[in-house]
Amino acid sequence: MSLTPTPAPGPQPHLHVWPPEAPRRRGAAVGIVVLSAFAVLAGLLVLAYLAISFGISVLVVGTLVALVPLAIVLLAVRWVDRWEPEPRWALWFAFLWGAAVSVAIALIVDLGVQLFVAMSNPAGATADASMQAVVQAPIVEELAKGVGVLLIYAFSKSHFDGPVDGLVYAATVAAGFAFTENVLYFGAALIEGGAGELGATFVVRGIFSPFAHVLFTACIGIAIGFGARRGGAGVVGWFLAGLVAAILLHAFWNGSLAFADAFALYFTVQVPIFIGAVVVTLLLRREEQRVTRRRLAEYAAAGWFSPDEVEGLSSWSGRRAALGWARAQRPPRTAQVQRFIADATRLAFTRQALVTGRADVRRLEDERVLLDAVTRHRNAISA
Repeated sequence: MSLTPTPAPGPQPHLHVWPPEAPRRRGAAVGIVVLSAFAVLAGLLVLAYLAISFGISVLVVGTLVALVPLAIVLLAVRWVDRWEPEPRWALWFAFLWGAAVSVAIALIVDLGVQLFVAMSNPAGATADASMQAVVQAPIVEELAKGVGVLLIYAFSKSHFDGPVDGLVYAATVAAGFAFTENVLYFGAALIEGGAGELGATFVVRGIFSPFAHVLFTACIGIAIGFGARRGGAGVVGWFLAGLVAAILLHAFWNGSLAFADAFALYFTVQVPIFIGAVVVTLLLRREEQRVTRRRLAEYAAAGWFSPDEVEGLSSWSGRRAALGWARAQRPPRTAQVQRFIADATRLAFTRQALVTGRADVRRLEDERVLLDAVTRHRNAISA
């Protein structure tokens, strides 16, 4: 990948007309701040609930153990998100929504169900555990997590370009939810059965099924991503379709644990589902590379990139070669090359939105800013 040549002068991309001034996104920023404050408040309430239920020492142990499967999931999410990384603030919001708001909703609904059963049957009956696992949990939990993904789309459409973005956000929400849920399970296991029970619970939840919630909620994120790619007002319909799929998969998973030979089903059904999800992820990532190559080639035709740059930016081997070259320079130019790659990739997906007719006027401003940015990065690399 050649990073140093300056593109020859040529006409600017002509499939749009830049407006004098694009509208500001103040409303979206205010919405994210308000929702983040709400999520932080929910997190504090959930933390207080856990501390009162378990005590500080058990809560600390459960949290430390829950960090292991969380790290596994987040490393996988980072691997998926490497081609066009999502903004850190959006990922933090997604994690906080899953770990705090979604868990708070699930706890409140569960408390309401328990109170309703207790009041409707004075004999001391409790809610059926199997029905809670197969019906209540899938519906409530997937709806709570899915709303978080939908909110990210609503307030950050410029960073939600397709199914891979939806997968990343959904997986991050699910990782947050699973983390807090694991703290609950690990704390309860430690209190009820000591270290032995905690170890057994960790094997089941932390080793055999750390990606369970990710698989469920990924249905919602991928569906919203396809809706975002098509544009228009149909995203809600895609969300509902993804929600139904997530609920059914969640119910099937929980039902296999409650009513069947869980060990046999794990290898004959759940492992194949996971492998299928990996294959789908790889195919979606490959599509991202094709979009990058196709749209940057249009800019190259207009003189913004050289053919070598397009080739390097559109493949993993080209990016690795560019970063290797940057590290070998004195002084190293790794940061400049990384920014060049990131902004050029985002430019390609911004162009994709413009060409497919699903962009608003704010995308035009994004394109202008990103074109200026890649020019500055190239000059810094060549200096």
